[in-house]
Amino acid sequence: MTSIENHVFSFSGEVLIPQAPPEYKSGFIGIIGRPNVGKSTLMNQLVGQKIAITSPVAQTTRNRLRGILTTEAAQLIFVDTPGIHKPHHQLGEVLVQNAKIAIESVDVVLFVVDSTAACGAGDRYIAELLTHSHTPVILGLNKIDQQPTDSQFIDESYQQLGDANQWPLAKFSAKTGAGLPELQELLTENLETGPLYYPPDLVTDQPERFIMGELIREQILLLTREEVPHSVAIAIDKVEETPSITRVMATIHVERDSQKGILIGKGGSMLKAIGSAAREQIQKLISGKVYLELFVKVQPKWRQSRLNLAEFGYRVEE
Repeated sequence: MTSIENHVFSFSGEVLIPQAPPEYKSGFIGIIGRPNVGKSTLMNQLVGQKIAITSPVAQTTRNRLRGILTTEAAQLIFVDTPGIHKPHHQLGEVLVQNAKIAIESVDVVLFVVDSTAACGAGDRYIAELLTHSHTPVILGLNKIDQQPTDSQFIDESYQQLGDANQWPLAKFSAKTGAGLPELQELLTENLETGPLYYPPDLVTDQPERFIMGELIREQILLLTREEVPHSVAIAIDKVEETPSITRVMATIHVERDSQKGILIGKGGSMLKAIGSAAREQIQKLISGKVYLELFVKVQPKWRQSRLNLAEFGYRVEE
């Protein structure tokens, strides 16, 4: 097959998308599932680079984030979606609505479940949603590296779910990479022939500013855990690039004064720890030196306000 590694440049220097070889496959794959089943970790592993944040806290993903994997045979565009759950506020309703919209707007759905526990009510709820869609579904059993010794009953519960809906099964570990080549092959088989939608070396269609904000939010989730769970929104106020350093100024928005106190910490210790860890991640993202300055602002009940949600980039997808 003809290589697609080389860029095609226009006379203006702009990178153009090369033409795909004959029989080349491409398409959009929606990663759907309950919160905390490993969807973001899976997408990071598949594209070979960290573009989605991960944390032990459920419902980490908020925006539909696209990860792009280009091989000699196919271009797979993964759409990481918020975990489908019962919403408790306006933000939750927007997130779940966007996940449902994603089901209808992709070419293949990868329905990811946690194989350390048997199929439960949350999985069956999502399965019911998927039965009303015409989109092909692959049932993905994640976390096989963490399964209990006797996992036969667990596997059978998902096998029954797959058989009932005629969904092929794939078992893998997003953490270790086990089973991912087979998953990638199965996904490619289920795509139609099509063009290259993005340049071959692109791994996401999100701007760097968005990823920077997500990397800051990830450190807040990791370092504060349940104390400041989902009341945080990040606004990147300014990015100044020079040949030697990139200066980033960002504001962390929370809903209560008590949360602001937790984020700042005694003598500013928590904010310093968040900033230091986030700076390291942003430096990896841009492959250069970063100066990061963080501010904390109280924005009461922002998750209940459509205006605030739109301001922070949380809109119902078209």
